[in-house]
Amino acid sequence: MENREPAIEIENLTKKYGKHRGVINLSLKVEQGDIFGFLGPNGAGKSTTIRSLLGLIAFQEGRASILGMDVKSRQKDILKQVGYMPSEAIFYPSMKAGDIIRFAADMRRLDCKKEASMLCERLGVDLHKRIDELSLGNRKKISIVCAMQHKPKLFIFDEPTSGLDPLMQAEFFKLILEYNKQGAACFLSSHVLSEIKTYCRHAAIIREGQLICTDTVENLTKTNAKRIHIIKDGKEENFVYKGDLDKLFAGFSGHHIEDITIEEPQLDEIFMHYYEEGQK
Repeated sequence: MENREPAIEIENLTKKYGKHRGVINLSLKVEQGDIFGFLGPNGAGKSTTIRSLLGLIAFQEGRASILGMDVKSRQKDILKQVGYMPSEAIFYPSMKAGDIIRFAADMRRLDCKKEASMLCERLGVDLHKRIDELSLGNRKKISIVCAMQHKPKLFIFDEPTSGLDPLMQAEFFKLILEYNKQGAACFLSSHVLSEIKTYCRHAAIIREGQLICTDTVENLTKTNAKRIHIIKDGKEENFVYKGDLDKLFAGFSGHHIEDITIEEPQLDEIFMHYYEEGQK
């Protein structure tokens, strides 16, 4: 069996901004061919981790590699194999969309016309509009094309769907799945839980710069918790219960129950206990 280097490997990464929190002692591994979700609330350290990986900022401790290459000593080689999309798409405002896309390909000294044309058609990019005439969502589409047109081995996306309408979000993930079938790995930061649940196979949860856990998405979303809606003694209550239901029902003895509904918890409620545990 072929022994392949991980797409991403991070060991004890630490990046501090003076007195401000950055990332503390973070370790994780993303295998080639995986779609890996990097999940956490805004300000958790997701962007700091990604920028450290790409050599855009310098970290103080630890090590990191992409496709077996050290991020500090082989940044140029790494960037040839990576398609990066930052959380905010910023381009020269007077340039047209088509010029930006060609400029990005020329910077790599690659002919990406065929792939760029397909991507622009799928995403509905107007190549003739100037950047300063475009909405955030349309600038985001150009950023997607620039990150994908050279068909990299690894995609690194930082909050990629913010600003995209639901149809474009769905099309974006269709493209990710198609490139993934061709062998590309994807590292995707997000605070949108449904994206991670639907499209990622593995995920890491980060809070306040520290990694809380890493596992398969299936295991992370597995729970015995139930959402309870009850009208008891004339009062309505909603809560998530994780214990033995027999004990819950025993606790209702002596009360007048007008109505009770037991459902699976929502996705954000499943993940919330990971954040709560991180506070302890």
